[in-house]
Amino acid sequence: MAPPGLIHSSLGHSETGENPQHLGSGDIMSGEESASPSAIQISRIMRPDDANIAGNVHGGTILKMIEEAGAIISTRHCNSQKGEACVAALARVERTDFLSPMCIGEVAHVSAEITYTSKHSVEVQVTVMSENILTGARRVTNKAALWYVPLSLKNVDKVLEVPPLAYTRKEQEEEGRKRYEAQKLERMETKWKNGDVMQPSINPEPYTVSYSQSTLIHLVGPSDCTLHGFVHGGVTMKLMDEVAGIVAARHCKTNIVTASVDAINFHDKIRKGCVITISGRMTFTSNKSMEIEVLVDADPVALHSQERYRAASAFVTYVSLSKEGKTLPVPQLLVETEEEKKRFEEGKGRYLQMKAKRQAQIDAIPQQQ
Repeated sequence: MAPPGLIHSSLGHSETGENPQHLGSGDIMSGEESASPSAIQISRIMRPDDANIAGNVHGGTILKMIEEAGAIISTRHCNSQKGEACVAALARVERTDFLSPMCIGEVAHVSAEITYTSKHSVEVQVTVMSENILTGARRVTNKAALWYVPLSLKNVDKVLEVPPLAYTRKEQEEEGRKRYEAQKLERMETKWKNGDVMQPSINPEPYTVSYSQSTLIHLVGPSDCTLHGFVHGGVTMKLMDEVAGIVAARHCKTNIVTASVDAINFHDKIRKGCVITISGRMTFTSNKSMEIEVLVDADPVALHSQERYRAASAFVTYVSLSKEGKTLPVPQLLVETEEEKKRFEEGKGRYLQMKAKRQAQIDAIPQQQ
């Protein structure tokens, strides 16, 4: 059931045909009927339990809303033609930058649109805007790209074919295919880390990796899952952000906010009844940011035939803020072991690569005008 204050309004498609069990007190659903159900919008007012003690909305709360919008639109598309009924499961989230913090009392508008389909996957582009309902001022806070795969309702281990998307321009399909091939390659590159395990340390020194390393253990219940018994991707992302936030707060001992989430890869489904372990550790620090690696392991305790497995992994970047909301210097990470030094250099490479990409985007702006 959706939390009070949730507002669903479609962009070009009515949400009134959705299953009524998704509605809760305070829900408003509206929209104009259209022939193409390729875009929707989900809006919700941010409440105190969505934010940290400084009033900044948790990145995990926004990620969960992003995933909900993506799941709706991709599941709708995958069932738009006659065939076996299915549900869209989240497979990957591309890098997501948190451009501006969202605060309690603001309304989050999450707009999702399908931009590419392959034979077995759907790409959804999502934009998040915050609205100050007192002044009407709006600003973009997030942009994200998500990949979903359709799973049969009769057998959730069976991946079905996706109905093709009608493109307005041939270039859209070519650009989408390039993005698809790129994310497919990156997913393959992450699989080698699936055996990596975070070990606790006794009496660690401040500012070391072990000092801020954190673990959250969660029993997957019915409220975490779809009607078909496996965990919503948004629930997993919210837990990952919580653990990463604890790591960042332990390291800085200040107010911290999510700055970006690198690609999140979902390696396998998590079923109801599993015990999941979400572990986070600091990998790299720059002068004003810190990168945290988060690993999710699932232990199907009720299924003795299946062993513990890696379900998801990601890198999350945080920044430290003063009481006035200004960025603060981050204490430098003290690396001790060869593995920690290796992870630090890898994190530095990702940081410099993204910094160069942002600079290239800035340099390209005058040329477009």
